[in-house]
Amino acid sequence: MAKELKDLTKRSENYSQWYNDLIVKADLAEQSAVRGCMVIKPYGYAIWEKMQRQLDTMFKETGAQNAYFPLLIPKSFLSREAEHVKGFAKECAVVTHYRLKSSEDGNAVVVDPEARLEEELIVRPTSETIIWNTYKNWIHSYRDLPLMCNQWCNVMRWEMRTRPFLRTSEFLWQEGHTAHATKEEAVEEAQKMLKVYAKFAEDYMAVPVLQGVKSETERFAGALDTYTIEAMMQDGKALQSGTSHFLGQNFAKSFDVTFLNKENKPEYVWATSWGVSTRLIGALIMTHSDDNGLVLPPRLAPIQVVIIPIANKPEQLAAVTEKITPVIEALRKKGITVKYDDADNKRPGFKFADYELKGVPVRLAMGARDIENGTIELMRRDTLEKESLPFEGIADHIETLLEDIQKNIFEKARRYRDERVYECDNYDEFKERIKDGGFFLCHWDGTEETEARIKEETQATIRCVPFAYEQTPGTDMVSGKPAKHRVIIARAY
Repeated sequence: MAKELKDLTKRSENYSQWYNDLIVKADLAEQSAVRGCMVIKPYGYAIWEKMQRQLDTMFKETGAQNAYFPLLIPKSFLSREAEHVKGFAKECAVVTHYRLKSSEDGNAVVVDPEARLEEELIVRPTSETIIWNTYKNWIHSYRDLPLMCNQWCNVMRWEMRTRPFLRTSEFLWQEGHTAHATKEEAVEEAQKMLKVYAKFAEDYMAVPVLQGVKSETERFAGALDTYTIEAMMQDGKALQSGTSHFLGQNFAKSFDVTFLNKENKPEYVWATSWGVSTRLIGALIMTHSDDNGLVLPPRLAPIQVVIIPIANKPEQLAAVTEKITPVIEALRKKGITVKYDDADNKRPGFKFADYELKGVPVRLAMGARDIENGTIELMRRDTLEKESLPFEGIADHIETLLEDIQKNIFEKARRYRDERVYECDNYDEFKERIKDGGFFLCHWDGTEETEARIKEETQATIRCVPFAYEQTPGTDMVSGKPAKHRVIIARAY
């Protein structure tokens, strides 16, 4: 591999620096001129587009429709839901003026003090308030329900400590907001969307996740219940990768959103919201990638197959191109994205290194000798295995291989996760072992005091009450009090 591409910090030496290096060297993103914000480069954005396209299809299959709501939210809207404003107040960016003017000396631009807004506006940290103010105009009768909208947009949360994709002041996401006639329908919707997220994470991202419900202190601000999918990164830390919220009637009451039921009596509607963001790209990187660069699941890779001709003379290149063109066409007919890199601006070795760094699942190489022998060289990115294969039937072989790679990287991640899920009933043991990462199944007495103590003493948090494990009562390892169930505790991003 070319030195300038291979010069990644090793995961074992500094996992955090490895992550930051990889984002830059693989051309995913870079820092911007605005503190805490990033520029998502074309290759990184192509991954997001594939995520967005698949999720959008899955959302619409549930009955959700896309809409768009304003970026700016009147400040008074946030104050209508006490828990909501409490949860987001410290992260809000506030617009106070609507005009600039030149300074008196003409050397600077300053805010025009006469252009102060009558009401300050908040750059949306999330859209519950502006959407529920709108829903009041849309919902009148039970016949208007359920109302299920989703929007793809950006949001702003003024973060003090940022990291590309994982936590930035501005990020891209989708947020679904639904209204229902009954509590049961809303709870069912919130849980259904959690399953949609889990299916996407496992079937497309190849990231195994645990589904569960958050503790009260970890809930979304304004929710009665928050459901979550939690993934384990290669350093043993948890990453919250998607959430779905049962909001009860809190926002309906705050914005007076009622409907006439079948008995012609007014009722407040029941609500959910749910969202995932560009944080998923961070999850993708940290779950699968290695010291050579990205490892991308084929279903989300912008380029699934790259073909590199090995040719020293124009006539050799022409021969390879003629031979490989039918294969490119056959692959594209199968819906496989192919790049034929016949540019003469880089040596083949540099190209090999570049596409390995960018995580392209399958690399083909062909030269004059391969044409003579009727073979082609293939390398799969997940295992770095290289082999020479018969040219005949290569398109069908690649179609099968891509599915095998998708399954292989999921199973590898699942094995890694499962080997690091531990039952633990001793707090001293927990405090020692949590330093090495992992998901710890521990009994919890349900109190905020115990939860806060764990966080203060170990930097670990209760990630969720998991659905996948049989729950039995026991004794809290911290307080010694009775506990109804075990929870997942981990250090997290």
